Amino acid sequence: MKIIDLRTMRGPSYWSVKHYRLIVCKIDFQEFADQQSDTVPGFAERLAALLPEMGNVPHIPGMSGKQLAKHPPLTPEQLADGEPLGSVVQHVALELQRQAGMPVYWGKSYPAYEDGVEYVVFAYQEERAGRYAAQSAVELVEALLKGEDFDLKPVVDELHDIREEEFFGPSTWSIVAEAASRNIPYIQLKNSNIIQLGYGVNQRRIWATTTNLTSHAGVEVAGNKNRTKAMLADGGVPVPRGTTVYSEEGLRDAIDELGFPIVTKPLDGNHGKGATIRITNWEDAVEGLKAAKAYGRAVIVEQFVEGDDYRLLVVNGKLIAAAKRTPAAVVGDGSRTIQALIDQVNEDPRRGVGHEKVLTSIKADQHTLDILKGKDLTLESVLPAGETLYLKSTANLSTGGTATDVTDLVDPYNVLMAERVAGIVGLDICGIDLLTSDIAIPLHQTRGAVIEVNAAPGFRMHISPTEGLARNVAAPVIDMLFPAGSTSRIPIIAVTGTNGKTTTTRLIAHMVASIGYKVGFTTTDGIYIQGVQLQKGDCTGGVSAEFVLKDPTVNYAVLETARGGMLRSGLGFHTCDTAVVTNVAADHLGMRDIYTVEEMAVVKGVLPRTVRKSGWAVLNADDDLVYDMARTVDCKVALFSMDEHNPRIQEHVAAGGVAAVYEEGYVTIYKNSYKLRIDRAAEFPVTLGGRATFNIENVLAAALAGYVNGFDKEMIKTAFRTFVPSATKTPGRMNVYKFPHFEVIVDYAHNTAGINKFAEFMRATPATRKIGVVSGLGDRRDEDTLGFARVAGQIFDEVILRQDRDLRGKSAEFLVEIMTRGLRLDKPELPIQYIENELDAIDHVLATAPEGAVVVLFTENIAGTLKKLDEYEASLKDG
Repeated sequence: MKIIDLRTMRGPSYWSVKHYRLIVCKIDFQEFADQQSDTVPGFAERLAALLPEMGNVPHIPGMSGKQLAKHPPLTPEQLADGEPLGSVVQHVALELQRQAGMPVYWGKSYPAYEDGVEYVVFAYQEERAGRYAAQSAVELVEALLKGEDFDLKPVVDELHDIREEEFFGPSTWSIVAEAASRNIPYIQLKNSNIIQLGYGVNQRRIWATTTNLTSHAGVEVAGNKNRTKAMLADGGVPVPRGTTVYSEEGLRDAIDELGFPIVTKPLDGNHGKGATIRITNWEDAVEGLKAAKAYGRAVIVEQFVEGDDYRLLVVNGKLIAAAKRTPAAVVGDGSRTIQALIDQVNEDPRRGVGHEKVLTSIKADQHTLDILKGKDLTLESVLPAGETLYLKSTANLSTGGTATDVTDLVDPYNVLMAERVAGIVGLDICGIDLLTSDIAIPLHQTRGAVIEVNAAPGFRMHISPTEGLARNVAAPVIDMLFPAGSTSRIPIIAVTGTNGKTTTTRLIAHMVASIGYKVGFTTTDGIYIQGVQLQKGDCTGGVSAEFVLKDPTVNYAVLETARGGMLRSGLGFHTCDTAVVTNVAADHLGMRDIYTVEEMAVVKGVLPRTVRKSGWAVLNADDDLVYDMARTVDCKVALFSMDEHNPRIQEHVAAGGVAAVYEEGYVTIYKNSYKLRIDRAAEFPVTLGGRATFNIENVLAAALAGYVNGFDKEMIKTAFRTFVPSATKTPGRMNVYKFPHFEVIVDYAHNTAGINKFAEFMRATPATRKIGVVSGLGDRRDEDTLGFARVAGQIFDEVILRQDRDLRGKSAEFLVEIMTRGLRLDKPELPIQYIENELDAIDHVLATAPEGAVVVLFTENIAGTLKKLDEYEASLKDG
């Protein structure tokens, strides 16, 4: 068994529009190609014994029985009856992740085109864990098929480690989940723990529980415990007396002043790290000093305040939650050792590794051993029945502590005090630690004190308390970041199709920018922010889309979305406002297991299926496959057509729909029985006086997209009249160079459908001689290359045959032969000259083109070709 392709989907994709995080494996089952789970003796039994939980009905909180039915387990009975091995690998990969605390359930498997090869698709929670689970699932299944042992523990341990390293902590996840529940999109910024909520100019950011609104000064104050204490004391907040020391001498002076018991902690510490409480003698004080100095040379020494440990959480100036925290502890039973008691506590199903579950397992670390040593105990000691032993000096949940919600018990005085503390320190999200005997009594009456103020406080104790009500403390954070009436999104118009999508994207982007929006758009030649190209190259995938959506200056996104990105990693967004599909034709078939035009339509059809319900799918009514996409969408549909008499248009408009058509030379919007003529198509420079009918079609799509997004007739008309195709605005798309004796047209027609459209233009273009510079298509099927060459042979009087730089697995000799054969199918005597290098071929044709000729360069090297023509134009002026 071997994985021959492994992809990670990060958004809607060919495999699922609803499940964004998917691993897509292509597996060659080799010697086990014809086997099922029941045909290999003992396999089903071994697998069920190794992964017994895999056969259980999954428990997904908040999911109905009907929804659960969509996530069936793989039971021992199914294995015994016979299950395809692809399905087995899928279920194993899911179960491995679940065992490591990542609850994932969705998946599917199906045969690929090659014999013995299957696609296995399954959900992941964290990308690296999903890919590791895929590899491990294949290894596990293969080992059991061969009757070999498989050690499960190292795999699950590694997945645990990956989860702890990569996945959101519980605080971050609670905010992200709350945002997602409100349809607020999120992006994890690369190589950081910063999460962007929302898009473009409307984005906000969080880092754990700090936000882009969090005051730097507030964080600095909270990070300096002496400064915090001084400010609170000045504000009338009860705080313990204390001082800062740097040595044992300073420690002795502090004890002389304060007396025992005391607390030591690092000046700039957090999460209880390096803190030691209830110190009652000099030896322990010295050890506490050493523990604190491991985190910094300055150490706070304070009076120890008697009382229970409470955390109060204030968000945006309001007390949101309060919890009583208890350090990790065991209770003796008179027979078991302390280690056995710890093991018993850790058997609680709510405890797990790190942040895997609501409680963390207790570890007997060095700190615990030091506590035991101070009490003349070891892990092998037996505690008397009923005696409680605290194993940590602080009550942090991350060290095994527990939390009890007491929000409803907090005295109004303490509520006001907490809100004042957050204001004094200057934090939008503030955790306040205090010691008191009873939170229901004003703090000054219990002789309690505020002992610490925390920026970026943990939410875990409030969202998943050990006892008491869980509090949705993330909700007020989102309320603060996105107040009522505000928006987190920016409008997104996404464009896909086989041909015309780049020009359509640029037309729409130009229209939107001309109205005054700050536009970010992606195309096959780069990423543009407010008209400035920031990246070059094919930028039509998910990463490029995210680039635009992450930009803090953009308030409108127009995104070209190509087949490759959707198959490689999925879309870079989950929903859009408008999806435009120009057409679907044979192109790149045979690549990434897409072999038919119908399958290509399914790929392209992913985009309109992501349109929000109130948005629009703008579809080509002249293309059967595109028109058929209307059946799969859950949004409004608008149609465009080059034929005003198209019955689909007439039926759509009669039913109250919106459409754009080319009628009597005009680009016209139809709504109900009304016609709104935008302008004569010939007035738009991109149509080259109406000769470039394929660009009229692109104008229809762009005009319709503008109209359904609220742009009026004059806005659309002005935008398209001012869109002048050029080497800078539409590089490689119908760039026309008018030289003194001949004309050169640079275009990117690269498939049969595209060149057929171009042929219509050429037939309407007068010339003394039509010369084409064309190349073979290495990443196309042979029949596609022949079809492309045949049309080229029909429209040109002479052809210069060249080669692309990347032959994509084909030989130069083969491409020359098949292109020559196609070019001469209808013109056996067509003059063909072979010049391998593209720029050399251009030099040749520029030097030999006759008077009145039209030269067409179907270019691969757009930048090099345009530079060559600019240099030629400059040489004519100099001459």
